[in-house]
Amino acid sequence: MDPRLLFGRALDQSERLVAGTRPEHLADPTPCTDFDVRALLGHTVAVLRRIAHVGRGGDPSDIPHVITDVDDWAATFRKDRADVDAVWTDDALLDTELTLPWGTMPGRVALTAWAQEFTVHAWDLAQATGRTAELDPGLGEIALDIAQRVVPAEPRGGPVPFGPVVSVGPDADTYTRLAAHLGRPV
Repeated sequence: MDPRLLFGRALDQSERLVAGTRPEHLADPTPCTDFDVRALLGHTVAVLRRIAHVGRGGDPSDIPHVITDVDDWAATFRKDRADVDAVWTDDALLDTELTLPWGTMPGRVALTAWAQEFTVHAWDLAQATGRTAELDPGLGEIALDIAQRVVPAEPRGGPVPFGPVVSVGPDADTYTRLAAHLGRPV
């Protein structure tokens, strides 16, 4: 499967949530404890810029972890997403070895990891702004499967930038299980 389809679906969900975020929520905390809503939006924009930059052959460390100089988050996300889409139309990138902060891998593997990242950050944003009903459960299932395969339960911390797996009940929904696997307080 072309990972650009899954990645695009994750970006679609994130874009809708970013567009619907009201200014009064920007200082609210998120389950991603390093970020309030404003910083989470700044991180998602930074990741978009990093994905485009890496696709052009750039070093991911050239892009800051969080972008702060944004007045219109929705417009900025749309613009940076269009840039990502343009860069990643090149089929050769899918098999190009990319060096990322967490390792060297083919572009197709990196896009799959980024799809999982955008999916969990969409949950972070939806949770913080009271809009979890807007999440795509099917996308959550795919991201959970990816996370369980590529993010080991042990070790955590240091080079594995997630907290310990959080225990949840058997009736927990997909996004809660995804967040719990990635160490989010649920």
